Amino acid sequence: MAKALQQWKVLPHGKLVEIDPGILTVTGRIHMPFTNLPRRMTIARLADGRLVVFSAIALDTNNMRYLESYGTPAFLVVPSDKHRMDAKIWKVRYPAIQVVAPEGSRKKVEDVVHVDTSAPQFGDPAVQFITVPGTGRHEAALLIHTENGVTLVLNDLVGNIRNSTGFGGWFLRKTNFAGDEPQIPRPVKWTLVDDKAALRAQFLQWAELPTLKRILVSHGDTIDYQPAEALRDLAQSLA
Repeated sequence: MAKALQQWKVLPHGKLVEIDPGILTVTGRIHMPFTNLPRRMTIARLADGRLVVFSAIALDTNNMRYLESYGTPAFLVVPSDKHRMDAKIWKVRYPAIQVVAPEGSRKKVEDVVHVDTSAPQFGDPAVQFITVPGTGRHEAALLIHTENGVTLVLNDLVGNIRNSTGFGGWFLRKTNFAGDEPQIPRPVKWTLVDDKAALRAQFLQWAELPTLKRILVSHGDTIDYQPAEALRDLAQSLA
């Protein structure tokens, strides 16, 4: 687990991109043992202009200005205790922001920053916070509904890193963070999934969403080709 940052530190990242009205996302990279791991932040804008920030990343000045022009950061979702590195510095930057974490991860997240709630009230039915079944209440997700369809935002449950090379790429493929198709990483299966049947049922339930458009994952590419089929395949891997 990466050490929590104590001051605003910008690590390598790309540009914030609006992928649907009301949804921004950006990918960066973080150095881990054996490899540089891609990581993603996703932002949902509520109907009143407030922002839900999922798996926060410290961005450079221009991208932060764009983010702040997009809306007011109001909720900081720390989707698991493995994704708390930037949480404290975001709270310092935005003191009024509500920190959200799933109940099972709350204690470890609070080693870094106070958690306000595990059941946030966004005041907008288009954005839903979910504590994912089968993860011991340790993993959070978002469902974001727009006029173009539904975006499912996952954290560590699914890896979808493509074009990984070298020793680091070999390591990511061996652990199922990387490959030719979305997979549940081996370390996640070993340490996070405590009820395969419950998680399998949740994947299948998401697969039935009639307007599912894409799946965003913290580590890897967007799943926007047959996302429902990808969820069914992931469910089958748990059978």
